[in-house]
Amino acid sequence: MAARIREGKTGIEAEGFVPHPLAWSRGSLSLRDSFAAVRQLRALYRELKPDIVHNVALKPVLLGSIASLGFGETAVVNSLTGLGALFVDGSGSSAFTRKIVEFALGRLLRRARSCTVMQNPEDRDFVRDLGVPSGQIAIIAGSGVDIEKYRALPEPPPPVTAAFVGRMLKHKGVMTLIEAYRRATEDGAKLRLLLAGDCDSENPGSLVPEQLREFASLYGIVWLGHVADVREVWEQAHFAVQPSRGGEGLPKSLLEAAACGRAMVATDVPGCREIAIPDQTGILVPVDDADALAKAMLRLAEDKSLRERYGATARRLTETKFSSRAIGQETVALYDRLIGR
Repeated sequence: MAARIREGKTGIEAEGFVPHPLAWSRGSLSLRDSFAAVRQLRALYRELKPDIVHNVALKPVLLGSIASLGFGETAVVNSLTGLGALFVDGSGSSAFTRKIVEFALGRLLRRARSCTVMQNPEDRDFVRDLGVPSGQIAIIAGSGVDIEKYRALPEPPPPVTAAFVGRMLKHKGVMTLIEAYRRATEDGAKLRLLLAGDCDSENPGSLVPEQLREFASLYGIVWLGHVADVREVWEQAHFAVQPSRGGEGLPKSLLEAAACGRAMVATDVPGCREIAIPDQTGILVPVDDADALAKAMLRLAEDKSLRERYGATARRLTETKFSSRAIGQETVALYDRLIGR
């Protein structure tokens, strides 16, 4: 396993992996840093001579695919876990940068003995439109969720609580959620909101802690920061909220909430709509629509039977379609196909 490893090396080794720390910055887009990362990866490939390289997320896909050029015996799997902020709001980058990324993806993902893994049909179509052959694209629904670890939980006592789990980023819709909560509670509705997740200093679209503390104080929001075991959040919350502005692959936070038997309110964007299914597991609302989000939150807050019905269906969905065991089997089958077993 090659990644930037700041902490947790012991835990990685305990799972049976050999960690190879990479000295790169996740947020840096500079050519100098990118070339340095490619050189480091190529040195690692020469040393390890891997049968398969599996790149995960946009930047590793770009740099890892460039680094693999010339290693014809190595099969490459590229997992794009959503298109990210670059394809939603630019993430502080220019339109020219986006065009360069699209151009590079359209060529790198066509490499022989490679497959691109997407997490939802819309993202698959995006990659296909870049010129990648359909035979080199697969849909695998993320990494799945451990349905043994994340079990259906009973509802907590009042007050009814909504929870958002994720990084505190603008393209995650956090500001819209805060405004929706303000509108939902301005007439005295008894609804509590938990925010679980850190700010991200390497992401130009991140909120800063001072902002969140100010909003939390002003509107009575509970900002938990990083939570090591997210089950502690769903033990406190009656339903999940995911107000993403797009760029999601298949939101892990919604998968975990669904596995815990929680109903969902989410924006109608690729990835979210795969889990928050209208009139089955949750409610979908338009992007950046604070009024619609507030009304959906109040609807779930005021209807316990609806929450229970959506939550039970959500749990069954994770069991039948999104379990980590099933996703693991799909991934291994892909590996076997690529290396000719």
